[in-house]
Amino acid sequence: MTQQLILNLLPAPVPTLDNYVPGKNQAAIAALQGCEPGRAVYLWGPPGAGRSHLLQALGFADHALYIHHNNANRLLQSVVEADIIDYRRIAVDGVERYDDEAQAALFALYNRWRESASSTHAFALLVAGDRAPMHMPVREDLRTRLGWDLVFRLELLSDDERGQALQTRASERGLHLSPEVINWILTHYARDMNRLSHLIDALDHYSLAKQRAITLPLLREFLAHEDTAALATP
Repeated sequence: MTQQLILNLLPAPVPTLDNYVPGKNQAAIAALQGCEPGRAVYLWGPPGAGRSHLLQALGFADHALYIHHNNANRLLQSVVEADIIDYRRIAVDGVERYDDEAQAALFALYNRWRESASSTHAFALLVAGDRAPMHMPVREDLRTRLGWDLVFRLELLSDDERGQALQTRASERGLHLSPEVINWILTHYARDMNRLSHLIDALDHYSLAKQRAITLPLLREFLAHEDTAALATP
């Protein structure tokens, strides 16, 4: 069984609030859990901090909508032009990549959010970007609206926190990862916990297929294949 086949059979875990490792971001998680219609949360932080994970966890739920920068123009326009917005939660991701048209539509969505906040058609608005509202490369009136309600900076997990999370993930699958394997992963692989969790799951299947324990040589063998090496960070 090849590494690529294993990865094809084993999709990345579906993002949820439960499988997000909060680290220093407990306040942001609490705010998202309690974000009722009529409230808004803006998340920002470095790559790998979990902005998209959190927005997908909430935006793919029932009566919710997740908007990515690739489909922002079409979806935002359809939402703001609707007579009634039926969603209870709208998650808008990757704002730093929005063009002028998408920025105008998001500006209009913020206005609809505020106008409906005290009505039966209120919705929660969750937005994420790669920097603080006042430093976002967007039109000035939208920049102001990004900070209208709650704003949180997401922090990366420390190596100790990521190591503990990896051990927990492995233990849930009945695996033992040596400190040598954990240290190698932390220094050579992506910092995103969703990808790290996917790696542990894939390693579990690969070790079963090879009938070998997860050791550093097995890990390197797994990642050496050209189909999986691209997943690792330089």
